[in-house]
Amino acid sequence: MMDDGTADTLAAMGPRLRTAREQRGATLTGVSRATGISLSTLSRIETGRRKPTLEVLLRLAKAYDVSLDELAGTAPTGSAGRRTPVPRRSGNGNGIGNDKAVLPLTRYVGGLHVHKHVLPAIDAPPARPRQVSHDGYEWLCVLYGRLWLALGEQDLVLSAGDVAEFDTRTAHGVANAGPGGPVEYLVMFGPQGERLRSRTPAPDRRAR
Repeated sequence: MMDDGTADTLAAMGPRLRTAREQRGATLTGVSRATGISLSTLSRIETGRRKPTLEVLLRLAKAYDVSLDELAGTAPTGSAGRRTPVPRRSGNGNGIGNDKAVLPLTRYVGGLHVHKHVLPAIDAPPARPRQVSHDGYEWLCVLYGRLWLALGEQDLVLSAGDVAEFDTRTAHGVANAGPGGPVEYLVMFGPQGERLRSRTPAPDRRAR
C-alpha cells in the first residue's frame, strides 16, 4: 500500500507530465504512438483522473528523455527544469521532436503554464497543420513572423501582435505560414480550462 506522500506525488504528476510533453512539442497522439500507451490513458493521467503505474512512467521517461526523479519532482534542486529546449527532427510524423523549440517560462506544477515556441523558417509553402484536441484552454500571442492557426474548420494567419484564444477541445494545429523566416509566439495554457480574466475597464473612446 502506498503511503500518503507517494500518493500525493503520483497525483501531482499529471501537470508535470503535460509540461514535459509540451516542452518537447509533442502531442498526446504522438506520445501514444511512440510509447504504446492509449490516448485515453495519457489524457486521464495528465488531467489527474488516473495515477500512472511504474511501467507507464518508465515508458514516458524514455520518450521524454528525462529521469524518473524529474518526472516525480524529486530530483535535486538545479537538476530539473534546466534543460535548454533543443529543436529535434522526426521523420516518422508521430508529433515528437518536430523541429519546434519550446522554452518553458513557468516552473511550478498546476495552474496556467506559459511557454515560448519557435517554429523554424521554411523554404516552401506548408501543408495544413495537423490538428489535435484535448482538455484545456489556450491563449497565444505572436511575437515575430506569421503563424498559421488551423482551428476547427477555420484557417487564420496571425502576425506579430495578434492574439488568439480557444478551447483546446476544438481541433487545432499551428505551422509557419510560409517562407520568410521563423515564427516566435507565446502560449499560455490552462490544463483545467483556466482562462485569462481582465481586471482593467475597457478604454473610454468618447471624444473629450
